[in-house]
Amino acid sequence: MPPVPVQPRPLLQRAAAIAVRAVGILLGLVLAGFGALALWSHAPGGRLAAVALAVLWVIWVGTTGLLASADPRAWRAWGLLTAGCVLLGLWWGTITPSNDRVWAADVARTLRAERQGSEVVLYNVRNFDWRGEDDYTARWETRRYDLDRLRSVDMALSYWMGPAIAHTLVSFGFDDGRQLVFSVEVRKERHEQFSALAGFFKRYELALVAADERDILGVRARVRDEDVYLYRVHMPAPAMRALFEQYLDEAESLRNTPRFYQTLTANCTTIVYAMMQRIAPGLPLDLRLLASGYLPSYVQEVGALTTGYSLQELKARGRITERARQAGPNADFSAAIRQGLPVQAR
Repeated sequence: MPPVPVQPRPLLQRAAAIAVRAVGILLGLVLAGFGALALWSHAPGGRLAAVALAVLWVIWVGTTGLLASADPRAWRAWGLLTAGCVLLGLWWGTITPSNDRVWAADVARTLRAERQGSEVVLYNVRNFDWRGEDDYTARWETRRYDLDRLRSVDMALSYWMGPAIAHTLVSFGFDDGRQLVFSVEVRKERHEQFSALAGFFKRYELALVAADERDILGVRARVRDEDVYLYRVHMPAPAMRALFEQYLDEAESLRNTPRFYQTLTANCTTIVYAMMQRIAPGLPLDLRLLASGYLPSYVQEVGALTTGYSLQELKARGRITERARQAGPNADFSAAIRQGLPVQAR
């Protein structure tokens, strides 16, 4: 009896098999990359040990993944791959945020507030005298503010890595000329360096700093050589006060429940956006909330920047870098950096 010819697999079935294989390879690459970077960020034993563990993880995932994808019935390979993932997940879950570490000096203390009606007393307001990145006089102050005297809100952007990446700060002005800046910061440990990549992997906690403008804007322009811009944000008085109090609530929340900084989803811009959403629900999501260097165009589109000026004019007149660098130690820093800043509609 002649043999029955083997029929080729239908084209659709073959395409489905290729697609499944491609998805499996992509998931394997994601799994290998995530695990390697997580181990590189947190594995104990120093940098060499972390690199060694990351390499071993990639080899483990690559080997078991290839065996599993080559034969979907290779249950031993699937079991080994799954076991590795479970162990990695259990270890990852043990990494939790803390307020109890040896912190860098500029984020060593946490903001605390006491409120009585419109009066607030703020403890641990930062007012450092910066002469260099590692040369400063540390001052933490107690300050009292009356929120009924709140008159303005300014947005500061400090560009530190190209036109798309900026640090977002918010400065509140009072009718006596005082300014107070709130900034959501990476809470680095002493001698720790910031890495945007490590910021995806539970490397740093979050800090909310309240500071004097001369300190927190001055250090960026003068010491860190960042390019700093200031924009007046027009908000009704109740919204200004609500945003100020949102910052106090956020500070209290971080004191009680520490959280990790996350480069993409929990950073200096996204947290401010979340606070504003509580005040003005319906603010649109936008990619410029992630590429924060372009945030002024977003704020202008929602109608909150000074009207009658183009964005280019607002940016040119709001560039305070040189004014901050030239302001002498006895000058009114806040007044000096606002020379020429558009604050009223034209």
